Amino acid sequence: MSVILEARDLQKSFGAVTAAADINVSVESDTVVGLIGSNGAGKTTFLNIVTGYLKPTSGSIYFDGRDITSLGPRQITRLGICRSFQIPQLFDTLSVRDNLLVGVGIVASAGGSWRHAANTDSEPAKAVETMLARFDLQSYRDMSAGTLPEGIRKLLDIAMAMVAQPRILLLDEPTSGVSAEEKFALMDLVMEAVRNQKVTVLFVEHDMEIINRYTHRVLAFSEGRIIADDEPEVALNDPEVRKYIIGETLHVKRRDSHATA
Repeated sequence: MSVILEARDLQKSFGAVTAAADINVSVESDTVVGLIGSNGAGKTTFLNIVTGYLKPTSGSIYFDGRDITSLGPRQITRLGICRSFQIPQLFDTLSVRDNLLVGVGIVASAGGSWRHAANTDSEPAKAVETMLARFDLQSYRDMSAGTLPEGIRKLLDIAMAMVAQPRILLLDEPTSGVSAEEKFALMDLVMEAVRNQKVTVLFVEHDMEIINRYTHRVLAFSEGRIIADDEPEVALNDPEVRKYIIGETLHVKRRDSHATA
C-alpha cells in the first residue's frame, strides 16, 4: 500500500507547553489508525495540524506526496482530507436531509460536482439519499438536527464529512457521549461506509474496546510525543501505554475484527 499522509519532524508549542514533539508518522492508504492518549497528550493537536486549523512551529505535513503545511482548512478539505468533530458541527435548525444538502452544496461551491459528492452519478437529492441510506438515517430525515440523540448527531456529522468523497477521514472521539449499547452499531456503520468509499481513517478515541476492535494500527500519544506505534494488541500491551494512558496492566485479546481490510 502507498503512503497517503506523512508528518515529518512535526513540532508545535504553545508558549512553554509542547503539544507536538518530533512527530514522524507515515499513514498508508485504506488503513484505519487509532490515536490514543490522555487529555492534553497531543492527539487533537495532531488532527488540527493535519487539517490546517493549526500551523506547526516546525516540520511538515504531506498528503499524497504534496506539502500541505501552509494550506488552510478549506484548501485541505478540497484536496480530500475531511473531518468530524468531538462536538458535532451541525445546523441545528435544519433537518437531517437539509444538513446533507448543505454538505453537497459545499462540494459544488468548492469546484466539485454533484456527481462527485457521495460517489453518485445523479442529482443532489440522489446524493443525499445515498448518505441517508449509508448511515441508516432515513427515519430521521425530516427531524431538526438539534433534536437528535447524540449518537445520531455523531453519525450525521460524519455523513456530512463523507458526502465530499474524501480520501482521508479524521474523526475526533466518534463514540464520546454515545451509550455503550450504541457505540458498536455506530462504528459498524462508519466502517462499512469508509470501506465502500475506500477511505483512509484516523480517529481519536478513549474507548479501548473501540480501538481494539476497529483499528489496524495504534498511535499512542503522551506529552506531545508518540510512545507506541503498532498493531492494537501490541500497542495496548506496551508498558508505557499501560502506565501513561490506560493506567492499568492489560492483556488484550483481539476480538473478531471489524476493521476494514
